[in-house]
Amino acid sequence: MSAKPMKPVPSDIDIAQAAELRPIVRVAAELGLGEDEIDLYGRHKAKIHLDVLDRLKDRPLGRYVDVTAITPTPLGEGKTTTTVGLSQALGAHLGKKVVTVVRQPSMGPTFGIKGGAAGGGYSQIVPMEDFNLHLTGDIHAVTVAHDLLAAAIDARILHELYQEDEKLFQALCPAGKAGRRCFSPTVLRRLKKLGIDKGDPAELTLEDKRRLFRLDIDPDTITWNRVIDVNDRFLRRIWIGLGPEELGLKRETGYDISVASEIMAILALTTGLADMRERLGRMVVGMNKAGEPVTAEDLGAAGALTVLMKDALMPNLMQTLEGTPALVHAGPFANIAHGNSSVIADQIALRLVGRDGYVVTESGFGAECGMEKFMNIKCRVSGLSPSCVVIVATVRALKMHGGGPKVVAGRPLSDEYGKENIDLLAKGLPNLAAHVRNALRYGVPTVVAVNRFSSDTEAEIALVRGAALEAGAEDAVMSDHWTEGGAGAIALARAVIAACAKPADFRFLYPLEWDIKKKIERIAVEMYGAEGVDYKPAAEAKIALYTRLGYAGLPICMAKTHLSLSHNPAWKGVPKGYRFPIRDIKASVGAGFLYPIAGDMRTMPGLPTRPAFYDIDIDPATGRVRGLS
Repeated sequence: MSAKPMKPVPSDIDIAQAAELRPIVRVAAELGLGEDEIDLYGRHKAKIHLDVLDRLKDRPLGRYVDVTAITPTPLGEGKTTTTVGLSQALGAHLGKKVVTVVRQPSMGPTFGIKGGAAGGGYSQIVPMEDFNLHLTGDIHAVTVAHDLLAAAIDARILHELYQEDEKLFQALCPAGKAGRRCFSPTVLRRLKKLGIDKGDPAELTLEDKRRLFRLDIDPDTITWNRVIDVNDRFLRRIWIGLGPEELGLKRETGYDISVASEIMAILALTTGLADMRERLGRMVVGMNKAGEPVTAEDLGAAGALTVLMKDALMPNLMQTLEGTPALVHAGPFANIAHGNSSVIADQIALRLVGRDGYVVTESGFGAECGMEKFMNIKCRVSGLSPSCVVIVATVRALKMHGGGPKVVAGRPLSDEYGKENIDLLAKGLPNLAAHVRNALRYGVPTVVAVNRFSSDTEAEIALVRGAALEAGAEDAVMSDHWTEGGAGAIALARAVIAACAKPADFRFLYPLEWDIKKKIERIAVEMYGAEGVDYKPAAEAKIALYTRLGYAGLPICMAKTHLSLSHNPAWKGVPKGYRFPIRDIKASVGAGFLYPIAGDMRTMPGLPTRPAFYDIDIDPATGRVRGLS
């Protein structure tokens, strides 16, 4: 290990900055990457070229491990820390070829409440400052691409307002120096969509020109907000178009955080540059006044968006504290999007490690959220299937589910969480059992990792282990990777190796051919334990609309709270006897899913009274970042 464990355990940033990092070119070479297959971003991070997949196309895939969790407290239960600790144990201690694959975190939570997401203690991805801040600029690329499309929408409405059809045609299909007009590539795509079989602009009738170039966007139907990678609650709802040059075209809109962008979801689900170009073009931004969807391709922006995103498509190579390789790529929300790292990163990693190697990735939030979407959305796109699921559990969270005092981020924990309390813990164990059963629905061997806290007792850990085995887990293992790094996760790694050696019978929860309601109800009943589903009028209207538009065959990406198996964050344990309410449904057509919304889903977080940025500063003498968590 490059950072020798100390007790008491120092802060995450102190551990990370004390580590002796390996040059990333060495990490890449040991992984089997040539110098011409990476682009360096300094000494300790690089991007991987996608053509490595062509070189390795005949290499067998490695074992695929998805790390998820029980229903967490607001503090989180250590999925990333467990993911990294498990990888370190497999690679640095048991000699297995391994790659960790995780999402890139948003800087909003980094400076807000949650802090960073590089893992913690002696199980981190480093350099943690780079990981938690700009990295190689992928989120910036998403932000600029998203906001370019937002600007294009309002500009198009403005220019269509004051120009007749012929002038609009002349502006959007200008004559060259020789006086001849020709169609741009994006217009050729729109011609094909509209069924106008004419290759020369001179052949267009006035009606053709109107159909081709007048989008006639209905401002009341626009669903495309702007984005920024900062927690700013005052941008949730805003008015735009208030200036005198906007011709009175004011409207209410808002900002989301950058990782909530559909472009981020596309980055995580795309399988290559050509596929990304098509997905970006299919993004629906609103409807025209005839009730037809308007896409990024219709606006002529999809090609430019792809150019902005082309470098972001390459996964980022980093390392763990113990020198094992890590791919960091994409960071979609785990509620309105699917909450998993990229398909491309997983595909590259599985080829690089080969038949006897392991790829350890994680899914956002609890198993009923991120893991369900990993199985039904991500695996459906990638064609991959997991060898093993690891469910992270903590004694702290299970006590909360047993009726313990409310856990609030930024406030001290109640005494019940720091002392042995077998009765309280026992009452919370059904939540763990529900998540184990949920994982087993997909036919994948499941291991429970008890992420140990210093206050946990042997009796409490034994009780959790027994409940996990009774629910059907292959094994349940205490892991002390936060304190000891990979050495503390060796038993977990051996349990994962044993589980991966067992046959899996992977299956999806539902077929895509089912109608929208049937797919929603399957998730709500089977994964959340609801008795049924109720639909608000807005949701009913969207189901009818999306069925008419041909979107009913898309998978479902449920948007709900991560703090309960149900839709209500106050309902802990395993809620029973309730019906799951759907208030609205939205479509991410480019990403390729519908997301029903249960409850109030915020896509722009706010800052607390004392944000994390209060502790962040820089040492002017050394240039080192201080206080990042």
